Amino acid sequence: MTLDFLGTLQRTHTCGELRSTNSGQTITLMGWVNRRRDHGNLIFLDLRDRTGITQVVLDKEVSPEAHAKAEAARPEYVIAVTGVLRNRGEGLANPNMPTGDVELVAHSLLLLNDAKTPPFSPAEDAIANEEVRLQYRYIDLRRAEMQKNFLVRSKVAMAIRNYLVSQGFLEIETPFMTRSTPEGARDYLVPSRVHPGHFYALPQSPQIFKQILMISGFDRYFQIARCFRDEDLRADRQPEFTQIDLEISFPQMSTIFAVAEGFLHAAFRAAGIELPAEPFIQMTYDQAIQKYGIDKPDMRLPAMVDLSTVLTPELRELLKIEPTLPVLAVVIPRTGLLSETARKNLQSKIRGFLGDSGLDVLDVLRLARSTFEQFTQLAVGIKSLVDRELESFFGKLEADTVNTVVVVTPKLGTPAMWNFDRQWIYKRVGLLRNELAKEFADKHKLFEQTQTAADFKFLWVTDFPMYEWNEETKTWDAAHHPFTSPHEEDIKSGALVNDKGSVRALAYDVVLNGTELGSGSIRIHRKDVQAEIFRSLGMSDEEAKARFGFFLDALEYGTPPHGGIALGLDRIVMILAGAQSLREVIAFPKTAKAIDLMVDAPTTVSDAQLRELSLRTVTRS
Repeated sequence: MTLDFLGTLQRTHTCGELRSTNSGQTITLMGWVNRRRDHGNLIFLDLRDRTGITQVVLDKEVSPEAHAKAEAARPEYVIAVTGVLRNRGEGLANPNMPTGDVELVAHSLLLLNDAKTPPFSPAEDAIANEEVRLQYRYIDLRRAEMQKNFLVRSKVAMAIRNYLVSQGFLEIETPFMTRSTPEGARDYLVPSRVHPGHFYALPQSPQIFKQILMISGFDRYFQIARCFRDEDLRADRQPEFTQIDLEISFPQMSTIFAVAEGFLHAAFRAAGIELPAEPFIQMTYDQAIQKYGIDKPDMRLPAMVDLSTVLTPELRELLKIEPTLPVLAVVIPRTGLLSETARKNLQSKIRGFLGDSGLDVLDVLRLARSTFEQFTQLAVGIKSLVDRELESFFGKLEADTVNTVVVVTPKLGTPAMWNFDRQWIYKRVGLLRNELAKEFADKHKLFEQTQTAADFKFLWVTDFPMYEWNEETKTWDAAHHPFTSPHEEDIKSGALVNDKGSVRALAYDVVLNGTELGSGSIRIHRKDVQAEIFRSLGMSDEEAKARFGFFLDALEYGTPPHGGIALGLDRIVMILAGAQSLREVIAFPKTAKAIDLMVDAPTTVSDAQLRELSLRTVTRS
């Protein structure tokens, strides 16, 4: 088989744009053979590019030479065809294809390149083996589903950029090679050849640089920034990722919220979803924990119900429930009536989930059936509180709706605090809420996609704790980066020294359907406050100067109050595309073991390269 050169031929149309209005025109298409069907004198080729597929007809009677070349063509061959477009015959249209009413009758065909038989076909809708997909990523990216994901990504990124520019933001790039600073994960380090024994770090975020841009007077900065973190991976985490990063001088939190909501509206509109005009819901961290048991609640599910008020001291004593700790109910709506066996299996599974935490399941059905009047009254009180919560969530419930209610109680002797955490019971039950929601998803159907704005439940979570207890080191660590400002009253009260667990940060997250899209904060703009925060983290003035001297110096030159936020572009696109993993919306991702299977990275390097960098590798025992 002899391959052809393209020569001066140019395509006139893409494979996805042809319609019956183009019928009768002479058309030149170029792309990949998606499928081939040989009917002797007639050969049909489905020709694919990123816009779609057009059926090409090679008729031996019309063009023997083109027909002969089509006999050699196979899936994934690259070809160019020229011919006349015609409407398909009666009953031959394909309603599943946008171009299904027409076909191109070719009079010439060029075989531009051949192809080995691929390990899987881009024509397949789903390929089970993800490792094979990642190894042959260039083939995987030809699939229509993947091309659609990256079309959405491109539109979303452009919509965000256009919106921010319209709001007076300047797009400014910050360095990839900087110094190592603590930001919550390990840094990727880059050795310096010019300065042996010294290292750059790839940025976990542009944090310090964007604050310095505010000191520099740029007022409103943004960047669609590449970030790098050496941390354990999962479905919504990659070692290199992209975030929408912005910073504003002289803001209130409401200023930042309005900007972020504005570009999210623009992003979703670009993907065909018009979000409601009203502002996103807001709640404090404490409210989120007490109602949902998690700082990124999925608002598609009903909140937990606090039943503490209906459990009197007498009832707690009878039921052997700790007298002062919260009693919480998780409601899974529309599960239908569970059989006795299913109910007992569920209770057993929940007890296994709760483990030896001191929490247990209260069998409400047994209470309701009890002849002891106080127990039956308790069951009625529980039902009343639960029904009230469900009605506020759903509106008027159907009369025949059956919901599953799981009541979690602390046994006698259960501690009020674990690891300085006053809210540990809410968090444990919140995790149970999420697990039960997944288990009964096919019953309650609250996660089903309708491709409308109703699928997306946003909220802001504010006033996060400033510090978190480190059980290993027995110290209070920064819960965020150390440039986050505490509440002014918590500084004045002395809580930074006397009660770190109560200090609230001017930090906020934007959450969508149980996924944290992004985090931000009002920053510390005064050197005296920044120095006090470093000291509260156990950092001496000397250590702070050694690690952040350049930044502390900058704070002395008229730093305005400022704040910002960073949202994960990959996560936004993942949700809009309905994908289950970031790997579906990042062109060349890493595996869960941080390996790029396509290029086989990371790899060892030569001894000569190591010597040039004054490095050597050692084997750890």
